[in-house]
Amino acid sequence: MVILWMISQWRGFLEDIMVKTSRISYAKFSRFYDRVMGDRSEAADYIRSLIIRYNSQAKTVLEIACGTGTILGILSESYDVTGLDLSRPMLAIARNKLPHVHIFQQDMTSFRIARRFDAIVCVFDSINHLLRFADWRKVFRRVALHLKDDGVFIFDINTLGKLQRLANGPAWERWFDRDLAIIKVTGGRRRVFEWDVKIFEYQNRNNYRLFHEKISEITFPKQQIVSSLRSHFREVKALDPFGSKASDRSERPYFVCRVRHA
Repeated sequence: MVILWMISQWRGFLEDIMVKTSRISYAKFSRFYDRVMGDRSEAADYIRSLIIRYNSQAKTVLEIACGTGTILGILSESYDVTGLDLSRPMLAIARNKLPHVHIFQQDMTSFRIARRFDAIVCVFDSINHLLRFADWRKVFRRVALHLKDDGVFIFDINTLGKLQRLANGPAWERWFDRDLAIIKVTGGRRRVFEWDVKIFEYQNRNNYRLFHEKISEITFPKQQIVSSLRSHFREVKALDPFGSKASDRSERPYFVCRVRHA
């Protein structure tokens, strides 16, 4: 009995660690995020095309896990946009870019906003950072509650295939003027991977300042995701940006879900 109690306590401890790890702050990475991510206009155009295709009358859009606000800024050219994110450093950048946009510091698993939206989006594998599927389900529920009738939820994920390919490959390296970014994906046990991010910021001559952050991601089977989504949405589709329908080989499928209200 004592051994079983210890095991249960240890599991709870591990879960607490995973929950804390899943709440990414990007405290060090935030100031370099836009430079590392580069141009995101193509992704924003694809998201806009999905909104037009599945809710052509949409006028209001909420982006959860909006980060530094780049996608919000592009979508604001066509929609009344709102954003939320948990990371204070990322939101500081977003608010500086978009001073007239409503942006909230809230957790995407428990957010509450006093309005509903025609579309809600969550991109760049943000949901993969939630390391328990119970938290994915919380996101789906919160999104459904904040969508208008016939509203659509659009989000993407990194699949096991993509994360495993990255883990098996070499580190990603890129110079940004005099600064150097090195990112390596490792892991894979129980579908959990770790992005090891190192930024060497040029100071002077041969001196660099190191910013080091580790960011965890997990992925779940497509069928498990779809099954959970169908509890809240009347229509669920998985799409491949390079094709009409996502297959088992899709590395970054987009899910498009139409809300079901009683």
